Amino acid sequence: MDIALEFCDHHVFTPYLYPASWPEDNVWRQLLSLNLIVDGGGAIMYLMTASLSYLFLYDKELLKHPQILENQVRKEITYTFSSIPLMGLLTAVLFLLEVRGHSKLYDSVTEANHGWLSIIITCVLFLFFTDFIIYWLHRWLHSRMAYKTLHKPHHQWIVPTPFASHAFHPIDGFLQSTPYHIFVFMFPMHKLAYMAMYIGVNIWTVSIHDGNYKVPGFLKSIVNGAAHHMDHHVYYNYNYGQYLTLWDRIGGSFRNPSSFEGKGPADVVKAREAKKLL
Repeated sequence: MDIALEFCDHHVFTPYLYPASWPEDNVWRQLLSLNLIVDGGGAIMYLMTASLSYLFLYDKELLKHPQILENQVRKEITYTFSSIPLMGLLTAVLFLLEVRGHSKLYDSVTEANHGWLSIIITCVLFLFFTDFIIYWLHRWLHSRMAYKTLHKPHHQWIVPTPFASHAFHPIDGFLQSTPYHIFVFMFPMHKLAYMAMYIGVNIWTVSIHDGNYKVPGFLKSIVNGAAHHMDHHVYYNYNYGQYLTLWDRIGGSFRNPSSFEGKGPADVVKAREAKKLL
């Protein structure tokens, strides 16, 4: 994140927002700047990716489902923006620790033990590590201790649209992002690779709410895609994984998507529409 911070400092913050007398390495300035970047950049990326997904991928027939809320898209967007300030502040604190050198992020490929191979291996490890942590964290969020207070707001979107992807209680959203930060405090990772993975994770979060179930056949049983996550919203206690079905299979919470069996929300809509024509 220091790459984004340095860019904004030189091109936006110093000439237009902060007095030149306020040093760029001041901890309070860095925290404020990171908060602005996280809130502003996160909001823009959310609106852009969710909008593109909604326009070009999302099955609009799902809006006819009986469990779609009135004005649901507007409610999802409003809830997301109400959560961004606190979620962004907490995230900015973790980014601040990374920027100030407390993580194991590094700048150059030459600092990796095996060059590009190390970077590729680290990215794969990042996916497996975060998938494992998020699976168990997500299961805990469905416990009696946490569900009603923290996670239930996200499940008000029983049949979600892409705009539900970030519509979490702010503490819930922050907790589910912490594995991405924990990783770089435990394992060395190139800064650009980390930024790319972090952006990619946010795009993936939109994609598993897009209602589009077209994936190659050989990946259907491996990747925890939109069809799997739709059943998580509909049936609650299944398919907690973020990217893969691996931990759901090991943890006994895997459910073959109803949409792959002709029984999903889109099929419910088709059946209702067919009845109207009779």
